[in-house]
Amino acid sequence: MSAAPARSRRALRAAAALTAAALSATLLAACGGGGDDGPSAGAGKPVDITFWGWAKGTKQVVDAFNASHKDVHVSYEEIPSGSAGGYAKLSNAVKAGNAPDVFNVEYPQLPDFVSQGAVQDISQYVDSGLKNKYLPQAVQLTTLGGATYALPLDAAPQAFYYRKDLFAKAGVKAPTTWDEFRSAAEKLKKAEPGSRIATFFPDDPTTFEAMAWQAGAPWFGTAGDTWQVSLEGAGTQKVAAYWQKMIDDDLVRVEPSFSQQWTASLQKGQTAGYLGASWGGGVLKATLPKDQAGKWAVAPLPSWNGTPASGMLGGSTFAVSKDSKKAKAAVEFATWATTTAQGIQARISSGDSSAYPADPELVPVAAKAFSTEFYGGQDIYAVYRSGARSIGQKWTWGPAMGVTNNSLKDSFGKLASGSGSIAQALATAQKDTVGEMKTRGLKVSAR
Repeated sequence: MSAAPARSRRALRAAAALTAAALSATLLAACGGGGDDGPSAGAGKPVDITFWGWAKGTKQVVDAFNASHKDVHVSYEEIPSGSAGGYAKLSNAVKAGNAPDVFNVEYPQLPDFVSQGAVQDISQYVDSGLKNKYLPQAVQLTTLGGATYALPLDAAPQAFYYRKDLFAKAGVKAPTTWDEFRSAAEKLKKAEPGSRIATFFPDDPTTFEAMAWQAGAPWFGTAGDTWQVSLEGAGTQKVAAYWQKMIDDDLVRVEPSFSQQWTASLQKGQTAGYLGASWGGGVLKATLPKDQAGKWAVAPLPSWNGTPASGMLGGSTFAVSKDSKKAKAAVEFATWATTTAQGIQARISSGDSSAYPADPELVPVAAKAFSTEFYGGQDIYAVYRSGARSIGQKWTWGPAMGVTNNSLKDSFGKLASGSGSIAQALATAQKDTVGEMKTRGLKVSAR
């Protein structure tokens, strides 16, 4: 442990990313990880690394990497998405000492994995040239305490997907402000009483979090070695009040995300829009019947004043587990997957992925690889590009987002029955989050 540099300790404290207990775990992980990639190398054999992930197109990426590399071989296992059990599987594997060398983790969950010492500091393998390839917002989210803990795969700017025919029938255009969005919702409901403009997902608080991000209302910050938590700030309350009234006035549906119920409402034209992210283009294309091809379009997310603004809804990274002895090889694979045309081509050409690369230079590659026939040939990546440029840079994810999100899900689940409110859900989540952070020994200041 004495070999751990003092600079790293100061940087971690300055970011308030880790307290003494969590810092110790992280430094232990750093001491235990890394290595010379030697265990499976030698005698002309490649270094074999294990990789767990779930994003669409991942298998194709692994296959393309293995076909083009002789020094490193990737053994891939597909696991459930993080919220569907993937993170629990990863956490259990880390505790049992049999975690994969590298795995996908979404931006919101990365600080949690770092604070619990589950991933390695890979700074020694990530120079400034590599960092400069990525969007600064993505680099910010993968850098904690001045150290790099993951490589960004995609950015996830928000976007609004809508049925052109249903909007035309109601005499409305794609809204550019949230006031226009409400007006459009009212007109759509009047034109077709059984239809609604969009859905509030009670099981997916990340959508609401992205709305707060877009509004410039950060939930977490740091001051010295103290975390600042503010889930009930004025900006967030503004967003909460807006969506509460949309729910109360029956202008949006309240249904679980990607459920049969939600999918059926889209197929039947009962839901005319989807507030999603760049990856949503592939989701809709894969979910809806072919006879809806050409009926859908993509627009920038409405903003409060009409000026382009976006949060980030999801987005994934590549992180190296704490006990891996093959960090160098793992980073080699992650770098190839996120910064080469071949890596992005393999992912997008799978057909169902519309991921927006965290490396902006690869956006044209993704745009060319993704068929936009479903969207009538629209250049949907132009919309994503505008959204990516407008992603707010003053956002930090907290170190206990699992607790934060579970608390919000529990409370949001009551909204469909008319009990509880978004404001009450935020108050409960603030209390639960602060309590969990204090339990972990973190210094916390609630605002």
